[in-house]
Amino acid sequence: MMQPLLTIPPPLPTTSLFDTSFLKHEDNIPSQFIWPDDEKPCSETPPELEVPPIDLGGFLSGDPVAVSKATTLANEACKKHGFFLIVNHDIDFELLAKAHEAMDYFFSQPFSQKQKALRKQGDHCGYASSFLGRFATKLPWKETLSFRYYDDDDDKSSKMVQNYISNLMGTDFQEFGRVYQEYCKAMSKLSLGIMELLGMSLGVGRNYFREFFKGNDSIIRLNYYPPCQKPELTLGTGPHCDPTSLTILHQDHVGGLEVFVDQKWYSIRPNQKAFVVNIGDTFMALSNGKYKSCLHRAVVNSKTPRKSVAFFLCPRGNKVIRPPIELGHPRVYPDFTWPLLLEFTQKHYRADTKTLDSFTKWLQKRSTEDERVK
Repeated sequence: MMQPLLTIPPPLPTTSLFDTSFLKHEDNIPSQFIWPDDEKPCSETPPELEVPPIDLGGFLSGDPVAVSKATTLANEACKKHGFFLIVNHDIDFELLAKAHEAMDYFFSQPFSQKQKALRKQGDHCGYASSFLGRFATKLPWKETLSFRYYDDDDDKSSKMVQNYISNLMGTDFQEFGRVYQEYCKAMSKLSLGIMELLGMSLGVGRNYFREFFKGNDSIIRLNYYPPCQKPELTLGTGPHCDPTSLTILHQDHVGGLEVFVDQKWYSIRPNQKAFVVNIGDTFMALSNGKYKSCLHRAVVNSKTPRKSVAFFLCPRGNKVIRPPIELGHPRVYPDFTWPLLLEFTQKHYRADTKTLDSFTKWLQKRSTEDERVK
Protein backbone atom coordinates (compact mmCIF):
# COMPACT_ATOMS: atom_id res chain seq x y z
CA MET A 1 0.00 0.00 0.00
CA MET A 2 1.32 3.45 -0.86
CA GLN A 3 2.25 5.55 2.18
CA PRO A 4 0.51 8.93 2.57
CA LEU A 5 2.59 11.88 1.47
CA LEU A 6 4.19 14.06 4.09
CA THR A 7 2.23 17.12 5.10
CA ILE A 8 4.65 20.04 5.36
CA PRO A 9 3.93 22.52 8.16
CA PRO A 10 4.19 26.26 7.54
CA PRO A 11 7.63 27.86 8.07
CA LEU A 12 8.72 27.47 11.67
CA PRO A 13 8.51 30.60 13.87
CA THR A 14 11.45 32.72 14.93
CA THR A 15 12.17 33.45 18.57
CA SER A 16 12.99 36.76 20.18
CA LEU A 17 16.51 38.11 20.06
CA PHE A 18 18.57 38.37 23.25
CA ASP A 19 22.18 38.89 24.19
CA THR A 20 23.24 35.41 25.28
CA SER A 21 26.57 36.40 26.87
CA PHE A 22 25.02 36.37 30.35
CA LEU A 23 23.92 32.74 30.04
CA LYS A 24 27.32 31.24 30.81
CA HIS A 25 26.99 32.48 34.40
CA GLU A 26 23.37 31.42 34.91
CA ASP A 27 22.50 28.52 37.23
CA ASN A 28 18.87 28.60 36.16
CA ILE A 29 18.78 27.39 32.58
CA PRO A 30 15.94 28.97 30.57
CA SER A 31 13.36 26.33 29.67
CA GLN A 32 13.88 26.87 25.94
CA PHE A 33 17.37 25.38 26.30
CA ILE A 34 16.38 22.31 28.32
CA TRP A 35 16.19 19.19 26.15
CA PRO A 36 13.83 16.22 26.71
CA ASP A 37 15.17 13.46 28.94
CA ASP A 38 15.61 11.04 26.05
CA GLU A 39 17.77 13.57 24.16
CA LYS A 40 19.84 14.98 27.01
CA PRO A 41 23.61 14.34 26.88
CA CYS A 42 25.11 11.24 28.48
CA SER A 43 25.83 11.50 32.21
CA GLU A 44 29.34 10.18 31.56
CA THR A 45 31.67 10.85 28.64
CA PRO A 46 30.87 8.29 25.93
CA PRO A 47 33.57 5.91 24.69
CA GLU A 48 35.69 7.15 21.81
CA LEU A 49 34.71 6.24 18.27
CA GLU A 50 37.39 4.45 16.30
CA VAL A 51 37.76 6.99 13.49
CA PRO A 52 40.38 6.03 10.90
CA PRO A 53 43.08 8.63 10.11
CA ILE A 54 43.43 8.73 6.32
CA ASP A 55 46.68 9.93 4.76
CA LEU A 56 45.35 12.21 2.03
CA GLY A 57 48.81 13.29 0.89
CA GLY A 58 49.80 9.66 0.40
CA PHE A 59 46.61 9.01 -1.56
CA LEU A 60 47.09 12.05 -3.82
CA SER A 61 50.71 11.10 -4.46
CA GLY A 62 49.46 8.09 -6.39
CA ASP A 63 51.54 5.59 -4.42
CA PRO A 64 49.68 2.28 -4.96
CA VAL A 65 50.01 1.12 -1.35
CA ALA A 66 48.84 4.49 0.02
CA VAL A 67 45.96 4.64 -2.47
CA SER A 68 44.79 1.12 -1.59
CA LYS A 69 44.94 1.78 2.16
CA ALA A 70 43.19 5.16 1.96
CA THR A 71 40.36 3.95 -0.28
CA THR A 72 39.76 0.88 1.87
CA LEU A 73 39.61 2.95 5.08
CA ALA A 74 37.29 5.52 3.50
CA ASN A 75 34.97 2.85 2.11
CA GLU A 76 34.68 1.02 5.42
CA ALA A 77 34.10 4.20 7.46
CA CYS A 78 31.58 5.71 5.05
CA LYS A 79 29.53 2.53 4.81
CA LYS A 80 29.43 2.15 8.59
CA HIS A 81 28.96 5.70 9.90
CA GLY A 82 30.31 8.32 7.47
CA PHE A 83 33.04 9.80 9.71
CA PHE A 84 36.82 9.77 9.21
CA LEU A 85 39.90 11.90 9.87
CA ILE A 86 42.10 13.50 7.22
CA VAL A 87 45.79 13.81 8.07
CA ASN A 88 48.76 14.89 5.92
CA HIS A 89 46.32 17.37 4.36
CA ASP A 90 48.80 20.08 3.32
CA ILE A 91 46.82 22.87 5.00
CA ASP A 92 49.14 25.48 6.52
CA PHE A 93 48.99 25.23 10.32
CA GLU A 94 49.61 28.98 10.52
CA LEU A 95 46.41 29.51 8.53
CA LEU A 96 44.52 27.26 10.96
CA ALA A 97 45.90 29.26 13.90
CA LYS A 98 44.84 32.54 12.26
CA ALA A 99 41.36 31.16 11.59
CA HIS A 100 40.91 30.30 15.27
CA GLU A 101 42.32 33.68 16.36
CA ALA A 102 39.89 35.46 14.04
CA MET A 103 37.04 33.38 15.47
CA ASP A 104 38.06 34.42 19.00
CA TYR A 105 38.09 38.06 17.86
CA PHE A 106 34.57 37.93 16.45
CA PHE A 107 32.87 36.09 19.31
CA SER A 108 34.54 38.31 21.92
CA GLN A 109 32.89 41.39 20.40
CA PRO A 110 30.01 43.15 22.19
CA PHE A 111 26.61 41.89 21.19
CA SER A 112 25.83 45.20 19.50
CA GLN A 113 28.81 44.66 17.18
CA LYS A 114 27.92 41.05 16.34
CA GLN A 115 24.36 42.16 15.55
CA LYS A 116 25.68 43.95 12.46
CA ALA A 117 25.96 40.52 10.84
CA LEU A 118 22.53 39.36 12.02
CA ARG A 119 21.07 36.49 10.03
CA LYS A 120 17.91 37.43 8.18
CA GLN A 121 14.69 35.45 8.25
CA GLY A 122 14.94 32.40 5.97
CA ASP A 123 18.64 32.98 5.22
CA HIS A 124 21.48 30.58 6.07
CA CYS A 125 24.21 33.22 6.30
CA GLY A 126 25.00 35.70 9.04
CA TYR A 127 25.24 35.75 12.84
CA ALA A 128 22.86 33.73 14.99
CA SER A 129 22.76 33.62 18.77
CA SER A 130 21.12 30.89 20.81
CA PHE A 131 17.86 32.83 20.98
CA LEU A 132 17.86 33.70 17.32
CA GLY A 133 16.59 30.96 15.08
CA ARG A 134 13.59 29.13 13.77
CA PHE A 135 12.74 27.18 16.90
CA ALA A 136 11.07 27.99 20.20
CA THR A 137 12.21 24.84 22.07
CA LYS A 138 15.33 22.68 22.27
CA LEU A 139 17.52 25.68 21.51
CA PRO A 140 21.24 25.11 20.92
CA TRP A 141 23.69 26.50 23.47
CA LYS A 142 25.87 28.34 20.95
CA GLU A 143 26.52 31.29 18.70
CA THR A 144 27.39 30.96 15.01
CA LEU A 145 28.57 33.04 12.10
CA SER A 146 27.93 31.59 8.63
CA PHE A 147 28.83 32.84 5.19
CA ARG A 148 28.90 31.66 1.61
CA TYR A 149 31.93 30.74 -0.47
CA TYR A 150 31.76 30.38 -4.24
CA ASP A 151 34.64 28.52 -5.89
CA ASP A 152 35.48 30.43 -9.03
CA ASP A 153 38.47 32.28 -10.45
CA ASP A 154 36.76 35.53 -11.37
CA ASP A 155 37.54 38.74 -9.46
CA LYS A 156 34.14 38.90 -7.77
CA SER A 157 34.42 35.40 -6.29
CA SER A 158 38.07 35.83 -5.31
CA LYS A 159 37.06 38.43 -2.70
CA MET A 160 33.51 37.28 -1.96
CA VAL A 161 34.12 36.45 1.71
CA GLN A 162 36.25 39.56 2.32
CA ASN A 163 33.63 41.84 0.82
CA TYR A 164 30.75 40.16 2.67
CA ILE A 165 32.47 40.57 6.04
CA SER A 166 33.65 44.14 5.38
CA ASN A 167 30.21 45.25 4.19
CA LEU A 168 28.58 43.85 7.33
CA MET A 169 31.15 44.53 10.02
CA GLY A 170 33.22 47.46 8.76
CA THR A 171 36.91 48.10 8.18
CA ASP A 172 37.99 46.66 11.56
CA PHE A 173 37.17 43.22 10.12
CA GLN A 174 39.20 43.46 6.92
CA GLU A 175 41.87 41.08 8.22
CA PHE A 176 39.16 38.72 9.50
CA GLY A 177 37.65 38.62 6.01
CA ARG A 178 41.03 38.11 4.36
CA VAL A 179 41.85 35.16 6.65
CA TYR A 180 38.56 33.41 5.92
CA GLN A 181 38.78 34.09 2.20
CA GLU A 182 42.09 32.22 2.26
CA TYR A 183 40.69 29.54 4.56
CA CYS A 184 37.70 28.88 2.29
CA LYS A 185 39.92 28.61 -0.76
CA ALA A 186 42.09 26.06 1.05
CA MET A 187 39.03 24.09 2.19
CA SER A 188 37.57 24.02 -1.30
CA LYS A 189 40.84 22.63 -2.67
CA LEU A 190 40.98 20.09 0.16
CA SER A 191 37.38 19.02 -0.48
CA LEU A 192 38.14 18.27 -4.14
CA GLY A 193 41.02 16.02 -3.03
CA ILE A 194 38.65 14.22 -0.66
CA MET A 195 36.17 13.83 -3.53
CA GLU A 196 38.89 12.07 -5.51
CA LEU A 197 39.28 9.70 -2.57
CA LEU A 198 35.53 9.07 -2.31
CA GLY A 199 35.24 8.51 -6.05
CA MET A 200 38.00 5.90 -5.96
CA SER A 201 36.52 4.24 -2.88
CA LEU A 202 33.13 3.94 -4.61
CA GLY A 203 34.68 2.58 -7.79
CA VAL A 204 33.77 5.48 -10.12
CA GLY A 205 37.28 6.89 -10.51
CA ARG A 206 39.12 9.96 -9.23
CA ASN A 207 37.51 12.56 -11.45
CA TYR A 208 33.76 11.92 -11.29
CA PHE A 209 32.97 13.69 -8.00
CA ARG A 210 35.92 16.10 -8.29
CA GLU A 211 34.45 17.46 -11.53
CA PHE A 212 30.95 17.51 -10.06
CA PHE A 213 32.06 19.77 -7.19
CA LYS A 214 34.30 22.11 -9.18
CA GLY A 215 32.82 25.59 -8.88
CA ASN A 216 31.12 24.58 -5.63
CA ASP A 217 28.81 27.02 -3.84
CA SER A 218 29.58 26.20 -0.24
CA ILE A 219 29.00 27.39 3.32
CA ILE A 220 31.44 28.04 6.15
CA ARG A 221 30.26 28.24 9.75
CA LEU A 222 32.09 29.39 12.87
CA ASN A 223 30.73 27.78 16.05
CA TYR A 224 31.16 29.13 19.57
CA TYR A 225 29.85 27.10 22.51
CA PRO A 226 29.99 29.09 25.78
CA PRO A 227 30.30 27.32 29.13
CA CYS A 228 27.05 26.17 30.72
CA GLN A 229 26.56 25.82 34.48
CA LYS A 230 24.29 22.80 33.94
CA PRO A 231 25.61 21.11 30.79
CA GLU A 232 23.64 17.94 31.56
CA LEU A 233 20.41 19.77 30.64
CA THR A 234 21.24 21.19 27.24
CA LEU A 235 23.17 20.66 24.01
CA GLY A 236 25.48 22.88 22.00
CA THR A 237 24.05 21.42 18.80
CA GLY A 238 21.18 18.97 18.83
CA PRO A 239 21.24 15.57 17.11
CA HIS A 240 21.18 16.03 13.34
CA CYS A 241 22.55 14.85 10.00
CA ASP A 242 24.14 17.50 7.78
CA PRO A 243 21.97 18.11 4.69
CA THR A 244 25.04 19.30 2.75
CA SER A 245 27.43 17.07 0.78
CA LEU A 246 30.54 16.95 2.93
CA THR A 247 31.58 18.57 6.23
CA ILE A 248 35.22 19.37 6.94
CA LEU A 249 35.52 20.31 10.61
CA HIS A 250 38.49 21.71 12.49
CA GLN A 251 38.09 21.62 16.27
CA ASP A 252 39.99 23.37 19.02
CA HIS A 253 41.40 21.34 21.94
CA VAL A 254 38.07 21.11 23.80
CA GLY A 255 36.06 17.93 23.22
CA GLY A 256 32.34 17.94 22.52
CA LEU A 257 31.62 16.25 19.18
CA GLU A 258 29.62 13.03 19.54
CA VAL A 259 28.42 10.52 16.91
CA PHE A 260 25.56 8.01 17.11
CA VAL A 261 26.66 4.58 15.85
CA ASP A 262 25.02 1.18 16.48
CA GLN A 263 22.39 2.77 18.75
CA LYS A 264 25.02 4.32 21.01
CA TRP A 265 26.74 7.71 21.39
CA TYR A 266 30.51 7.93 20.91
CA SER A 267 32.87 10.87 21.31
CA ILE A 268 35.44 12.02 18.77
CA ARG A 269 38.72 13.12 20.34
CA PRO A 270 39.95 16.57 19.20
CA ASN A 271 43.03 16.42 17.00
CA GLN A 272 44.24 19.85 15.93
CA LYS A 273 46.52 18.33 13.29
CA ALA A 274 43.62 16.61 11.56
CA PHE A 275 40.23 17.45 10.05
CA VAL A 276 37.11 15.53 10.97
CA VAL A 277 35.21 14.74 7.77
CA ASN A 278 31.68 13.43 7.54
CA ILE A 279 29.28 12.55 4.75
CA GLY A 280 26.16 14.73 4.39
CA ASP A 281 22.71 13.88 3.06
CA THR A 282 23.41 15.27 -0.41
CA PHE A 283 26.43 13.01 -0.91
CA MET A 284 24.50 10.08 0.55
CA ALA A 285 22.05 10.65 -2.32
CA LEU A 286 24.93 10.96 -4.82
CA SER A 287 26.25 7.59 -3.61
CA ASN A 288 22.72 6.14 -3.95
CA GLY A 289 22.64 5.44 -0.21
CA LYS A 290 25.89 3.46 -0.11
CA TYR A 291 27.65 6.03 2.08
CA LYS A 292 25.98 7.15 5.29
CA SER A 293 25.07 10.55 6.63
CA CYS A 294 25.39 9.96 10.37
CA LEU A 295 23.57 11.47 13.34
CA HIS A 296 25.86 13.65 15.45
CA ARG A 297 25.66 16.39 18.08
CA ALA A 298 27.82 18.73 20.19
CA VAL A 299 27.80 18.81 24.00
CA VAL A 300 28.96 21.66 26.22
CA ASN A 301 30.76 21.83 29.55
CA SER A 302 30.70 24.05 32.64
CA LYS A 303 34.20 25.52 32.46
CA THR A 304 35.65 25.98 29.00
CA PRO A 305 34.24 27.50 25.82
CA ARG A 306 34.57 25.34 22.72
CA LYS A 307 35.12 26.55 19.17
CA SER A 308 35.09 24.86 15.79
CA VAL A 309 35.02 25.90 12.16
CA ALA A 310 33.06 23.85 9.63
CA PHE A 311 33.27 23.97 5.84
CA PHE A 312 30.12 22.54 4.24
CA LEU A 313 30.79 21.48 0.67
CA CYS A 314 27.76 22.06 -1.58
CA PRO A 315 27.41 21.71 -5.36
CA ARG A 316 26.59 24.61 -7.62
CA GLY A 317 22.86 25.28 -7.64
CA ASN A 318 22.20 24.05 -11.17
CA LYS A 319 23.84 20.65 -10.61
CA VAL A 320 21.38 17.76 -10.51
CA ILE A 321 21.93 15.37 -7.60
CA ARG A 322 21.93 12.04 -9.38
CA PRO A 323 24.26 9.08 -8.67
CA PRO A 324 26.62 7.91 -11.40
CA ILE A 325 25.31 5.09 -13.59
CA GLU A 326 27.55 2.55 -11.83
CA LEU A 327 25.83 3.24 -8.49
CA GLY A 328 22.31 4.11 -9.58
CA HIS A 329 20.39 0.83 -9.80
CA PRO A 330 17.86 0.67 -8.26
CA ARG A 331 17.51 4.36 -7.38
CA VAL A 332 17.06 5.13 -3.69
CA TYR A 333 16.35 8.87 -4.04
CA PRO A 334 14.89 10.98 -6.87
CA ASP A 335 16.79 13.67 -8.75
CA PHE A 336 16.94 17.04 -7.00
CA THR A 337 19.06 20.17 -6.71
CA TRP A 338 20.87 21.39 -3.60
CA PRO A 339 18.92 24.70 -3.37
CA LEU A 340 15.68 22.72 -3.07
CA LEU A 341 17.00 20.64 -0.18
CA LEU A 342 18.41 23.78 1.47
CA GLU A 343 15.01 25.47 1.22
CA PHE A 344 13.35 22.40 2.74
CA THR A 345 15.70 22.35 5.76
CA GLN A 346 15.69 26.13 6.25
CA LYS A 347 11.95 26.73 6.02
CA HIS A 348 10.06 23.50 6.68
CA TYR A 349 12.05 20.81 8.44
CA ARG A 350 14.50 20.46 11.32
CA ALA A 351 17.34 18.26 10.06
CA ASP A 352 17.44 14.76 11.55
CA THR A 353 18.06 11.16 10.47
CA LYS A 354 14.97 11.18 8.24
CA THR A 355 15.65 14.40 6.34
CA LEU A 356 16.21 12.75 2.96
CA ASP A 357 13.19 10.45 3.31
CA SER A 358 10.97 13.37 4.30
CA PHE A 359 12.41 15.51 1.52
CA THR A 360 11.68 12.74 -1.00
CA LYS A 361 8.03 12.66 0.06
CA TRP A 362 7.90 16.45 -0.19
CA LEU A 363 9.26 16.28 -3.74
CA GLN A 364 6.69 13.62 -4.64
CA LYS A 365 3.90 15.79 -3.28
CA ARG A 366 5.14 18.83 -5.21
CA SER A 367 5.31 16.77 -8.40
CA THR A 368 1.77 15.48 -7.87
CA GLU A 369 0.45 18.98 -7.25
CA ASP A 370 2.25 20.31 -10.33
CA GLU A 371 0.64 17.60 -12.46
CA ARG A 372 -2.79 18.54 -11.13
CA VAL A 373 -2.23 22.19 -12.04
CA LYS A 374 -1.33 21.15 -15.61
